[in-house]
Amino acid sequence: MELYTRRLILRFWEEQDAPALYRQAKDPDIGYPAGWPAHKSIRDSLYVIRNVLSGAECYAVCLKEDDVPIGAIELKLHGHSNMTGGENECELGYWIGKDYWGQGYIPEAAEELLRRAFEELSMVAVWCGYYVGNSNSKRVQEKLGFSYHHTCEKVFVPLLDVVRAEHINCMTVEMWRNRCCE
Repeated sequence: MELYTRRLILRFWEEQDAPALYRQAKDPDIGYPAGWPAHKSIRDSLYVIRNVLSGAECYAVCLKEDDVPIGAIELKLHGHSNMTGGENECELGYWIGKDYWGQGYIPEAAEELLRRAFEELSMVAVWCGYYVGNSNSKRVQEKLGFSYHHTCEKVFVPLLDVVRAEHINCMTVEMWRNRCCE
C-alpha cells in the first residue's frame, strides 16, 4: 500500500531499503532522542526493517522524486502501544533523517496518517509522545494540533537502558475534524 502527499510517498518498507535506512539511522542524533540506538551496520538496519518497521501501518517516508526512504512514520495499532486505551485508539510515531529536518516532511506525512487513522481506520483518538529534550518532536506535535495530556516522569527506555520523562499528547477525532474544517 502507498499513500501520497504533495511531496511524499509513504510506502511499506522493503528489505532493499536497508542501505538507505542505515544512511539515516546511523546518526545518533536521530535515534537517541526517539529512544533507540544508532544503527551500527546495514545488517542492523535490515533487522529493523524485518522486525520493527514491519507493522501493519508502518511506512517509509520517501520523496516523490526518488522513492528513497528518508524517515519512518507509523500508526501503532491494537495493543502495540503502551499509550492507547482500546482498539479504536492508536499511537503515532515518526522520525526523519537529519538532512531533512526543518522542511516540514514529517508534519506533511503525519497529516496523511491522521486522515487515514480517523477516516479509514475509524480511530477515535491518536496518541503521540516525546521524551523531554526532543524539541523537534514537540514542534511537530504542536504543528499538528495535538493537545497535552500528561507526563510520565520515569519511563524505562529498554533499547537505551535509561529512564526518561515523556510528555504524552492526544488528538481526538473531534479535534481533528474541527482542525480540518477551520
